[in-house]
Amino acid sequence: MKKLALSFYTKKDVVQIAKELIGMLVVTRIDDALTIARIVETEAYKGITDRASHSYNGKRTARNEHMYMCAGTVYIYICYGMHQMLNVVTNEKEIPDAILIRAVEPVAGIETMLERTGKEMGDVTLTRGPGNLAKAMGIQKKYSGIHFTGNEIMLYQDEESKIPIQKIGISKRIGVASAGADALLPYRFYLKGNKYVSASPNK
Repeated sequence: MKKLALSFYTKKDVVQIAKELIGMLVVTRIDDALTIARIVETEAYKGITDRASHSYNGKRTARNEHMYMCAGTVYIYICYGMHQMLNVVTNEKEIPDAILIRAVEPVAGIETMLERTGKEMGDVTLTRGPGNLAKAMGIQKKYSGIHFTGNEIMLYQDEESKIPIQKIGISKRIGVASAGADALLPYRFYLKGNKYVSASPNK
């Protein structure tokens, strides 16, 4: 495995990066435990111009401040008061583009994931959906603002990370109907046929 270089995050097209993340690995070293999972679903949020983004029209609050940090910053927010949502900040400082990691497929550290989630068996619900994957991998809001090139929450690639383009599905994003026309943008990417993908392509 090889950790993704800073240059991966600094590219200008957040939508393209979201597609390229399919097949990459999320690696966490938290509480002396190692977990590894392959990314199978992402959503791009195009900063200031995207009505579905937390930073639309330049909105800047304590909640989304980390979106404005340098490329490769970990941005985590809490949804519905309970779900930790892992995001990858891209582009450059002060341009709040980000990618939500929606689902991953467990690769290593599954016993740790089961312990964290209180599950007895590792079915698809273990890491299907952003809240589930964060819980399984020990990802919490307190880690927002750290960098993916660090040693706690990281992104890697391996020999299986290169996914043929025909195996990557594209659809509108999930749960952003209030964004009007932007809710229909084809900014969601997923690994076709993977059982950990959080929703059907049409949702």
